[in-house]
Amino acid sequence: MKNKVIDFRSDTVTRPCTSMRRVMAEADVGDDVYGDDPTVNRLEDIAAEMMGHESTLFCSSGTQTNLLALMGHCQRGDEYIVGGNAHTYKYEGGGAAVLGSIQPQPITFESDGTIDLTKAKAAIKEDDFHFARTRLLALENTTGGKVLPQSYIAKAKYFAEENNLALHLDGARVANAAVAQNISIADIATQFDSLSVCLSKGLGAPIGSLLCGNKDFIHEARRLRKMLGGGMRQAGVIAAAGIFALENNVQRLQDDHDNAEYFAEKLTALGFSEMQICDVQTNMVFVTLDDRHLLPICNFLKNKNTILVNDPQEKETSQQSRSTVRMVMHKDISRADIDMTLKHFSTYFDQ
Repeated sequence: MKNKVIDFRSDTVTRPCTSMRRVMAEADVGDDVYGDDPTVNRLEDIAAEMMGHESTLFCSSGTQTNLLALMGHCQRGDEYIVGGNAHTYKYEGGGAAVLGSIQPQPITFESDGTIDLTKAKAAIKEDDFHFARTRLLALENTTGGKVLPQSYIAKAKYFAEENNLALHLDGARVANAAVAQNISIADIATQFDSLSVCLSKGLGAPIGSLLCGNKDFIHEARRLRKMLGGGMRQAGVIAAAGIFALENNVQRLQDDHDNAEYFAEKLTALGFSEMQICDVQTNMVFVTLDDRHLLPICNFLKNKNTILVNDPQEKETSQQSRSTVRMVMHKDISRADIDMTLKHFSTYFDQ
């Protein structure tokens, strides 16, 4: 019998469950470009209410929703302030610059995933034709598994208002942030002018992200989506998965957080000096290893029991060095999978 693949690379690797596949197969569909797909319309209505925003746009990916937000807030030659390891700056192909002619102004993240607002203030350009016009502050929640405190978000909102900036959140894992703080997603989302929410990470849908904002902003984003080739036709088959994810998979994220804490505690208890475990806040565990163990243990896990982790030399994660391996918990990782992985960690260091 073939061993199960235990995949810790990301929460993007989740697969739709049988119930989700069923609602996809049975979805009522229409042409979404004409606004005729009832399932897409229902998803957008459900999401707008859940996020506490006037309107929502369903898109194929978080890269697209973030790009639409940046292009909606900024014109050609404008600038946005962003974390140096943020996805909107580092991991989305430079789309804002390439497609929007928008200049990024990156600022190094603090250790807790925040942007120092004093540094952000210093980065705002004067009203002078020599400079790009600073229009937007873009934050990320969670980032590197860390949750932005609500107190910081309140300060960022005040800062943006005082400096005449729009405020966007890459909330790919905002549901994780909400669950970790035992608050609603709207408690976070309503502090921002716009918000991107990914349905295909911990929420378990196979595809799709949402962009939230006021009606005028989303109307413009719909036009920009068409310009970027993002218009979809009978998209109800994937929108149905998004509805299922929002209605069934938000609170279950606590299971992932509990599994991450369990894994970190048990791994620490093994007591190996060559290994250090970072603080766990949500569904990610960062394991720091001596360089001599880094690739050998990744290969050992893969070869012994088909346990997959990202090669740290290929994917450097936010606020982490290349001696750190990120292991992500999600709905397809069970407690038994974690126990099996712990056994192989122990075997590696005892050999």
